Amino acid sequence: MIAELVAFSATAIWVLLLLAPGRYWTTAVRLPPAPGSDTGPAARPAAARPAAARPAGPGSAVARPAILWPSVAVVVPARNEADLLPLTLPSLMAQDYPGPLRVVLVDDASSDGTAEVAARCSAGGRAGVEVLEGAPRPDGWAGKLWALHQGIDLCCGAGASPEWVLFTDADVRHPPGSVRALVAAAVSEGRDVVSLMVRLRVVTAWERLLVPAFVYFFAQLYPFRWVASGRRPAAAGGCMLVRTEVLERAGGVAAVRDAVIDDVALARALAGSGARLWLGLADEVVSVRPYPGLGDLWSMVSRSAYTQLRCSPALLALTVFGLAWVYLLAPVALVAGVVGLRPLLAVAGASAWLLMSATYLPIVRYHRLGPAWALTLPVAAALYVAMTVDSARLHHSGGVYWKGRRYRPA
Repeated sequence: MIAELVAFSATAIWVLLLLAPGRYWTTAVRLPPAPGSDTGPAARPAAARPAAARPAGPGSAVARPAILWPSVAVVVPARNEADLLPLTLPSLMAQDYPGPLRVVLVDDASSDGTAEVAARCSAGGRAGVEVLEGAPRPDGWAGKLWALHQGIDLCCGAGASPEWVLFTDADVRHPPGSVRALVAAAVSEGRDVVSLMVRLRVVTAWERLLVPAFVYFFAQLYPFRWVASGRRPAAAGGCMLVRTEVLERAGGVAAVRDAVIDDVALARALAGSGARLWLGLADEVVSVRPYPGLGDLWSMVSRSAYTQLRCSPALLALTVFGLAWVYLLAPVALVAGVVGLRPLLAVAGASAWLLMSATYLPIVRYHRLGPAWALTLPVAAALYVAMTVDSARLHHSGGVYWKGRRYRPA
């Protein structure tokens, strides 16, 4: 009977998670379509500021004010991205943004000809791309943040600071109305930060198993509705629009210069300076980076999983225990109940597993996968537990290597 009570405790946990106020499992938090785009409303964009209307001549209709959109600088940090830039950089050059737009790519000490490929890609298009050769990384700086810092300095020099800065990764491809939609949402909603969890690639079996789970666990830690309400600040670094004035007030990216989980750290710094944040799922802003094998995804997660736990052995132990209880107990109880002819135990395990799958199903559908993939969440959770433990092992054995650099947070 004790086993049945333990199994039903997992069911109770999933009932509470399903009814939790944050509704972390929902995929409804999306960016509205860009005003003035083919899919957006035809009304005047809320993000625009009207310029002074010209006086109408005798007998003429009253002149409508011109629309002025705020200036935006796009900063792209790139390290060894020569293979992906031809797939992504042209999308920034093809933006239909009506206001001043500047695109800067910062080559972060690449060894594969990233700068040369970026220069070739920048030929043509509505907006050119400025390629900045990054300076050597100083001690105490994470590579990506140092690249962003240099890009911001270039864009904000000579007293010509843009009103907004868009940070976007080199593997991210944007639809033509992306910048327009981000700015419109930010200004119309009075937000200082608008960030999108870009749609990650789900092609291989390992990507289908682990990528939706990655998004699911992130949303569980940082429910998007709680980000918007100011309860739990977070952002996704692949696509992050920030008001320049607020960024400067928070101390710039220098305030989090050594952060491994740089997007969440920067979001916290911005929120601490009074910024209003918004985070949601992307529709057409996509990452083209492949993670074909388990090792590729394992390296991505193990790089920062232990940092998320503040490099604390106690938090690691609690996390492993909690994940095992919440995600692994249900299938174990179901199998044990069936094999041991204990129907109550099987019912407890099955009910917890079905509730778990119900919370996962919206994310599975968002990634355009069949509903049966929702049943694989316990398998994905078991692998994430192993990755987190391995992240701790790597940290204590000398650090994690990512793109040829060692990361070992204090």
